[in-house]
Amino acid sequence: MKIYVAGPYSTGDPVINTRNAIYAAEELIKKGHIPYVPHLTLLWHIVAPHDLEFWYEYDQVWLRFCNAVFRLEGESTGAANECKVARSIGLPIYLKLEDVPDAPK
Repeated sequence: MKIYVAGPYSTGDPVINTRNAIYAAEELIKKGHIPYVPHLTLLWHIVAPHDLEFWYEYDQVWLRFCNAVFRLEGESTGAANECKVARSIGLPIYLKLEDVPDAPK
């Protein structure tokens, strides 16, 4: 599955939050999935900043190409909105890694 990693970005330290999202993505890869990590736009934002609404809209476009969401712990307006969109289009939302099924081999 293509799994969207949703979680805190600007609440707290964006670099630490990005690292946490990458760690989660690595675990999803081990289960045979293809994660999408929106946090990786951190570098893009450093090079060419955009306002928060731009990133929210950008991320929601990518979300619609995914088959599921993996929600990281922590307060996040963006992740809450992403999960709301995911529910509205029928995507499963996983809160724990052990709940994500292994990809078929």
